[in-house]
Amino acid sequence: MTPVRYEVTNGVAWLTIDRPEARNALSEDVRKGLFDGVHRFNADDEAKVLVLTGAGEKAFCAGGDLKEMNATALTVPPPDFVPQMGRNVDVPKPTIAAVNGIAYGGGFLLAQQCDLVIAADHARFAVSEVKVGRGCPWAAPLSWLVPPRVALEILLTGDPISAARAQQHGLVNDVVPLARLRERTQQLAERIAANAPLSVLASKRTAYLSASHPRGQAYDRAEEIWEPVYLSQDAQEGPRAFREKRAAVWRGR
Repeated sequence: MTPVRYEVTNGVAWLTIDRPEARNALSEDVRKGLFDGVHRFNADDEAKVLVLTGAGEKAFCAGGDLKEMNATALTVPPPDFVPQMGRNVDVPKPTIAAVNGIAYGGGFLLAQQCDLVIAADHARFAVSEVKVGRGCPWAAPLSWLVPPRVALEILLTGDPISAARAQQHGLVNDVVPLARLRERTQQLAERIAANAPLSVLASKRTAYLSASHPRGQAYDRAEEIWEPVYLSQDAQEGPRAFREKRAAVWRGR
């Protein structure tokens, strides 16, 4: 059995870490499966949105496999140790983390790197590296996602925060009962997938500009990103469909 499953439902790709007996920890096989799944999603024209989740009811991902790390005497993880979407693997299409339980360490990383996060109400989030003497350079964007003092508390204490508190500080978009997690995430993903694909891709790129560019440069880059969208066939199809009172037929060009 593969430790990472890939399936597509109505344009939504579900990438599931299927190692619940080990709290979906990031073993070598899991890490490879995640990389393969992300590359498969990028090449899959049928899939418009990627959802990352874990199997079972207890853990989204508990982080690195500490037993494996101990056995291999891992020191500094290589840059491609685990997929960091937007850093070591480019994912132009939208991504959602469906957090079905604890998201600690590398599990926090995976959720953090997704564009949107839907969490079960019992989920917990922690950057627990300070408790085991490991590192978290991947947490550099955290103070862009949540207020700096909240980021510092998460990083310095290593203590878990609840899904409700994560939502309060903007780390999570929505919190639902576990029984509704897949349904709610699928609904959100389908709403995104139904939109004009070029506009969706440009919207994602625009949202991240302020994290790496001064305000003036961000505006200039946004103009460059959106010009091909304005010039596309879809940009004419949208108003035409509205005038004709019908659903738009997007062609992605």
